[in-house]
Amino acid sequence: MADSSRGGSLAFGQVVIGPPGSGKTSYCHAMRDFLGRLGRRVAVVNLDPANEALPCPCALDIAELVTLADVMASLGLGPNGGLLYCMEYLAANADWLRERLRALRGHYVLFDCPGQVELYTHHRALKDVFAQLAKWNFRLAAVHLVDSHYCTDPGKFISVLCTSLSTMLHVELPHVNVLSKMDLIEQYGKLAFNLDYYTEVLDLSYLVDHLASDPFFRNFRRLNEKLVEVIEDYSLVSFVPLNVQDKQSMRRVVQAVDKANGYSFGDQEQRSLEALMSAAVGADFHFSSTLAVQEKYVQSQDKAVEEEVMDL
Repeated sequence: MADSSRGGSLAFGQVVIGPPGSGKTSYCHAMRDFLGRLGRRVAVVNLDPANEALPCPCALDIAELVTLADVMASLGLGPNGGLLYCMEYLAANADWLRERLRALRGHYVLFDCPGQVELYTHHRALKDVFAQLAKWNFRLAAVHLVDSHYCTDPGKFISVLCTSLSTMLHVELPHVNVLSKMDLIEQYGKLAFNLDYYTEVLDLSYLVDHLASDPFFRNFRRLNEKLVEVIEDYSLVSFVPLNVQDKQSMRRVVQAVDKANGYSFGDQEQRSLEALMSAAVGADFHFSSTLAVQEKYVQSQDKAVEEEVMDL
C-alpha cells in the first residue's frame, strides 16, 4: 500500500456507489462470496457511517473513526448534513484509512460507500478519498448501482441517466453502471422497449416521444429533449444487468469490472487466454449479457399473459 514513489505493489478493488436502496451492501457481500470461490482474497470495507446493521462482519468499518449518530448528536446536524461532515472528516483523516488498509495487503478490496447522491455528483470529500487511494497504488473501478425498476418509468430513467453521467464525470474513475435487482423487474411493470434499449442507452428520442404521450410530461418535451441531447453528446452511459442470485450474471459484472480496473491484465492471478479474450470483447459481451436477462424477462411476461388468459 505504499506510495507509488516507493514502488509499492498494486492493489485492486471496487468502490460501490449508488442511491439509497440500490443494493450496495448486498452486492458487496454477494461479490465477496463469488470472488472468494474464484480463489481471490477479498475484503469488504464499510465507508458508510450510517450503515449500522451490517449483514456480515467487515474487514474495516468507518464506525471505528466516526458514526453518523455521533455527529448528529454532537453537532446538531440532520442526516444529510451529518453524512457530508462524516465524509469530510474521513478525507481529513486519510492517514487513519491508510494505516488500516495496510493490514489488507494482498486483498481485493470492496469499498461499500454511502448512498447520498450528492457525494458523487458535486461534493468533493469522497472524490478526494478515491484520489488518495489511487496514490496508494489502488487500481479501482466505480460500480454504480441503479435499481432496475427505474426502467419502467421513462421520466425516472432519464433522471437516472443524468445522475449516472454526472457521477461518471465527477468521480473520475473507470466506471461500470449496473442495473441491480433484475430478478424483481417484472414486479414493477412492463417495459416500454426491449431491455437492451435501456442497457445500451439507444436512441433516446423514442423515450421522449413516449413521455410526450403523458399530458404532464408533454409540457416539458423541450426540456427532456435537451437533457437527452446532453446524455447522447457524451455517449458514456451504458448498463450491465445484475441479479446477485444468478452466478452467470455475477460473472458478467466481474468481467466488466476486471476490464475497467485492469485486474484482467495484472499479475494477481494466472490469466487464461479465455479470460483475456472475454475481458476484451466489449459490445458483444454486453449484448450477450443483456440477451440472457432479456430472455428471462420476456418469459416472465409471457407467463403473466398466459395466467391472465387462463383467468378469463
